[in-house]
Amino acid sequence: MSDLVAPNTDQVKFEIENVQLEVKYGLPREVKFCIQCNMSNQQPMSSNEYAHAASSKKTTMEFSAEGVCHACTFNALKHDGEIDWEQREAELVELCDQYRKNDGSYDCIVGGSGGKDSAMQSHLLKYRYGMNPLTVTWSPHLYTDIGWKNFQNWLHVGGFDNYLFTPNGKTHRLLTREATINLLHPFQPFILGQKTFVAKMAVKFGIPLIFYGEMPGEYGEKISHKTSSYAKTGEEAESEGFSLDYAAGRDERDLLLGGVTVGDLIERGVAPVDLQAYLPMSKDILINKGIDFKYLGYYKKWVPQEAFYYAVDNTGFEANQQRTEGTYSKYNSLDDKVDGFFYYTRWIKFGVGRAMMDSAQEVRNGHISTDEGAALIKRFDGEYPTKYEDEFLSYIGMDKAGFLQLCDDFRSPHLWKITDGRWELRNTLGVE
Repeated sequence: MSDLVAPNTDQVKFEIENVQLEVKYGLPREVKFCIQCNMSNQQPMSSNEYAHAASSKKTTMEFSAEGVCHACTFNALKHDGEIDWEQREAELVELCDQYRKNDGSYDCIVGGSGGKDSAMQSHLLKYRYGMNPLTVTWSPHLYTDIGWKNFQNWLHVGGFDNYLFTPNGKTHRLLTREATINLLHPFQPFILGQKTFVAKMAVKFGIPLIFYGEMPGEYGEKISHKTSSYAKTGEEAESEGFSLDYAAGRDERDLLLGGVTVGDLIERGVAPVDLQAYLPMSKDILINKGIDFKYLGYYKKWVPQEAFYYAVDNTGFEANQQRTEGTYSKYNSLDDKVDGFFYYTRWIKFGVGRAMMDSAQEVRNGHISTDEGAALIKRFDGEYPTKYEDEFLSYIGMDKAGFLQLCDDFRSPHLWKITDGRWELRNTLGVE
């Protein structure tokens, strides 16, 4: 009898059919879906946006040998008794006791837009744990009506002080256009500001404690459920995306904004002062100022639906009247007219749409079944966002034909094929 093992015919067929197909962005060649939440292994993890170029390679969602994604594994810890939530809350009380001030000054800072998560987070800290949070907001590209209303309710119904920062509109528009053209990532300028603004405000006002929301491990990031801190430095950083050292030793002029170096933008006539809001603060300043970063989700079990109900009851948060395009939900990411195109372009690049992200989270938290999630993905994923189409295209200075052609240029051949003149994903749930 021969010792040779017969090859797996399905795998051989896969390799023959796909070996010549280009794979962009460093994605896995073979597409897989989590057997529990339906999430694709093409889902990208956080990366350093200041190093984000068209040629950048992504790290993606990890799967166990049994076909379970890391996000499901992490989320299971919230519910299976692995975490002692009473002990975690005791740790939170101890932390608050350490930083709480009684002299009328702020003792912690919370960034957010007044969405369900930031509303719950700030309200819990102030009214349950007796903290004195300052809330700060990096403005969306283009406020929606419901987003502005929820922002106002957060402050006036919830009762918070807030600093709203709106970056130079001309520069923001330019960077959004560049990020769209070079990276098919129209949301990047907002993400850049969101990453750095809270820390800059903490330093400016001498507020030593920053609270962020849910643990990124809930979305599949490689971070231990025993880690309470938002970011580390140097070799301690668990991933580049969660390091304080965004510059990573590079000269400021070499950092990328919208896929273009700061130096190139300055040479094109952008004033250096108009780019400062987007650039990271030196990690040495944060360390010297003793700024501490914490995930509230480490101390409190974070369940999105419960955050929604809490925000409704305590800060006047309102869901949209209609479901959000590309998904079935009405209460996630409501404040920016660019949101829909952020999720649509992710679907183009990675085959992961908004309904997949929303439903996977709800499956992990036990609100819907795996089959129900799959049905929602098949029905809504990849829906083109029409509601704010005209305003978005005008904002980036592009017509629809040009934008759709750009989307086609960013499709990875290993994910997409043309059938009867229409683009379709090669691999979908339930299709081998």
